[in-house]
Amino acid sequence: MSNRQHPFARIPLALALGGALQAGAADELRLDDSAREALGVTIYNEDLALVRDLRRVELAAGENRIAWRNVSAEIRPETALLSAPEGGGTLRLLEQNFDYDLLTPESLLQKYVGREIEVVRTDAEGERTRERARVLAANGGVVLRYDDRIETEVVGHLIYPDVPTDLRDQPTLVLHLETEEAGERALELSYLSGGLSWRADYVAELDPEHKGRMTLNAWVTLDNRSGVAYRDARLQLVAGELNQVRERVRAMKSIRFGVDMAEAAMPAREQLDAYHLYTLPRRTDLLNNQTKQVALFAAEAIPVERLLVLNGRQLGARNDDGWSRLPVRTTLSFVNDAAGPDMPLPRGVIRVYAQDSGGQAQFVGEDTIDHTPTDQRVTLTLGESFDVTARRRQTDLERIGDDTVELGFELELANARDTATTVEVRERISGDWRMLDESADHTKAAADLAVWRLEVPAEGRTTLTWRVRIER
Repeated sequence: MSNRQHPFARIPLALALGGALQAGAADELRLDDSAREALGVTIYNEDLALVRDLRRVELAAGENRIAWRNVSAEIRPETALLSAPEGGGTLRLLEQNFDYDLLTPESLLQKYVGREIEVVRTDAEGERTRERARVLAANGGVVLRYDDRIETEVVGHLIYPDVPTDLRDQPTLVLHLETEEAGERALELSYLSGGLSWRADYVAELDPEHKGRMTLNAWVTLDNRSGVAYRDARLQLVAGELNQVRERVRAMKSIRFGVDMAEAAMPAREQLDAYHLYTLPRRTDLLNNQTKQVALFAAEAIPVERLLVLNGRQLGARNDDGWSRLPVRTTLSFVNDAAGPDMPLPRGVIRVYAQDSGGQAQFVGEDTIDHTPTDQRVTLTLGESFDVTARRRQTDLERIGDDTVELGFELELANARDTATTVEVRERISGDWRMLDESADHTKAAADLAVWRLEVPAEGRTTLTWRVRIER
């Protein structure tokens, strides 16, 4: 049905922050969660969600004031959009206000500055006395004027005649509508909200029988700090980086290890423009100040490569003899293809576990991955090797001309293990360079990267030397 037939089908809301309708609460029609027919929440990675809230309301002919209660306290009012998906007659939006000044003892007292209240005191015998006073100030305390004095401390308790109409017990959107026809209507409010986020958390377990394989379980971690609960909601998750004018990133909690996944609970995935959309298979409750975890996928027998890596240009503590100790990093890599997860991997943390001799899972390191499409290699840096160490020194520097130098280096690898191991040495070389001499063949992995793979014998040492000419 076209917008021409139903002019209220899509109306952007320009909300007046903190405003309140002049009419009293008695003139309002309270639209609570009980009027809700459907709720959908699409959550993005960076503290952002799209809320779609469909409620049914009985409208009278003429003007109607609707208090749409329990909207997100982190709503971005300028993004709000109202629609009448079923049509049903002409509706005109006259005014709307987002009331986020919530009812608390402090806010109630501040609203009564300049007005009279009653102070009730009870003496030792239980006798109660009432005395009227005017609130002069309520900033960091209270100042009360009685008929014969001014006091800055309340002895007793305060009684207020009423609750001001511009104080709400929960965040409320107040709509002032006009319609020519009375009747029941379905209205959907959509808006962007902060306070909601999600991320992927991965648990990898190395196969104790096959060292070159692992299992990988992926979990979705949802976090709700928007000030309201979303009950019986259809949840969808978008993986990808959206450009936002205002961004706030909230830290997420990690998940526990060792939870089995139910295949039927896996979210459905589809392409959404430049992003990936995951739809949870069933409706769920996402309460305020709650972290919820949902299974994303499980993959078994993923081929992995375990490798020690040395970045040669890292700065280390140099000894008097010119040697610098460099860390040797333990890495784990796999390809996101048909032999692995074979699905887009949302950004998150992969935590890796290995079994000890008693069969107990032990944590061996973690690393963050970015959004990773299929057929891409994922490399995780888990920590620093204890038994394999390295030291490096510059052995020569010769200037050939104003823009050309020749450099010589020596790298020594020591292996305290009782088995041989392989170390990949990665040397960044800036400028136009050419290798003049080397004790082992290198691979030019990139324009500025020379890579050697060296075998280090058990309880032994291996030395790599090279000389390179660089033109700058």
